[in-house]
Amino acid sequence: MSQKPSLHTVLSPQLLHLYNCNNATVVIIDVFRATSTIATALHNGAARVIPVDAVDKCIEIGKQVNGITAGERDGKIIEGLQYGNSPAEYPRSFIEGKTLVLTTTNGTKLLHMALAAGASEVVTGSFPNLSAVCNFLVQQKKEVILGCSAWKDRFNLEDTLFAGAVIHQIKEHFTIHCDSSLMAEQIYLLHKNDMFTHIRQLTHWHRLAKFGLEKDLEYCVTIDVANVLPRFKNGALLAN
Repeated sequence: MSQKPSLHTVLSPQLLHLYNCNNATVVIIDVFRATSTIATALHNGAARVIPVDAVDKCIEIGKQVNGITAGERDGKIIEGLQYGNSPAEYPRSFIEGKTLVLTTTNGTKLLHMALAAGASEVVTGSFPNLSAVCNFLVQQKKEVILGCSAWKDRFNLEDTLFAGAVIHQIKEHFTIHCDSSLMAEQIYLLHKNDMFTHIRQLTHWHRLAKFGLEKDLEYCVTIDVANVLPRFKNGALLAN
């Protein structure tokens, strides 16, 4: 019997250097809200999403590709950009056929770190596209790194919950000798039936709810409402 590929969970970008990303599929997880927004925009027909790690680059690329520039820092739309990081801002009637150039506090940074670390494949994941991510990882039969974007390098629970949801669905297909993965799955199993209640306790809930984003955050933990696979190719995320 052939050996199963391994799966690891990285709880913060600050820990990424401890893992071997070479020839691995890295899943970028930024539940509140970048990877939920990316899946939603592509599900609603965006041509592509270009993730960038700096505001000036976002503005410059937006001009070059005639795209929509969007991003937030600390939950607020950045001055000089057109839109924010809310999935609700990107309905089909608005985003279909357009290019979204997106910069965020945590998720886009980790994506570029994973590429620099030699990842052979980078995709983005959140509860709205849970099944698409799980199906892809099983089909690939490659090493997997579940990369939690965290909050300014500090551990957060919502990204870990999503990692746990993925692990719970696909663990039979992987060798998992990784305590952070075991913890992620256990946390997910504890809370999977009361997610809307549970997320109200999280640090990020308190940070973003004061901007009136409660509905956003509930959407971000709703399974398969934007079930496409954003896959990074040639500088952009495309719906697979």
